[in-house]
Amino acid sequence: MNDIGKSALAEFIATFALIFIGASAGLLAGFGGGLVGVALAHGLVLAIVVSITAHISGGHVNPAVTIGLWVGGKVSAARAGVYIVAQLAGAIVGALLVRAVIPVLTFKAGNGGAPALAAGYASGKGVLMEAILTFFLVFAVYGTAVDKRGPFGKTAGLTIGLVLTFDILAGGPLTGAAMNPARAFGPELVAGFWTDWWVYWVGPILGGVIAAGAYSLAFLRGGEDE
Repeated sequence: MNDIGKSALAEFIATFALIFIGASAGLLAGFGGGLVGVALAHGLVLAIVVSITAHISGGHVNPAVTIGLWVGGKVSAARAGVYIVAQLAGAIVGALLVRAVIPVLTFKAGNGGAPALAAGYASGKGVLMEAILTFFLVFAVYGTAVDKRGPFGKTAGLTIGLVLTFDILAGGPLTGAAMNPARAFGPELVAGFWTDWWVYWVGPILGGVIAAGAYSLAFLRGGEDE
């Protein structure tokens, strides 16, 4: 298997793990885990899969991260496209397996674990919230994994996972805190739940691009990352 094939497989498996664990935790939150349980489940699985796949694919696990890295010139357009396809495919498989193992009534009641806006919460605010949360996530990716002065080899997976955790604690009740188009897309497709679907593409991608530009301009200009 060539390099990009191995990288795509790593992204597929990592995203599958994120969606399977994250959506399952969200659907079962009412059985005792609550918001803290959902946040920890997402944060822990992301920390682990980033640590496992970083040396293979870079551990993106998120189209918004991939697009942010592409905007910053850290990944080619071709590789970014392959990664995004692999991530979305992994998300679909993860959601299909969630449907296979979660009780039918629980799956349907929770729309397959797809993120959703709180009742009465405007979609525009949802975009802004998702953009802000994803800004923190992609900023952390640049600070720990891209910037060669950062502690990637030792702490990047943990750092990125912890950012996901505190983002969900802050934004979960309002938007579901997806911060990841794949995290929304897989469950939405399998559950047939498309309400406000665009919020989870526009917000994360916008936040990721702004974070990439901000970190690159402020901290990587002049070769500081070399």
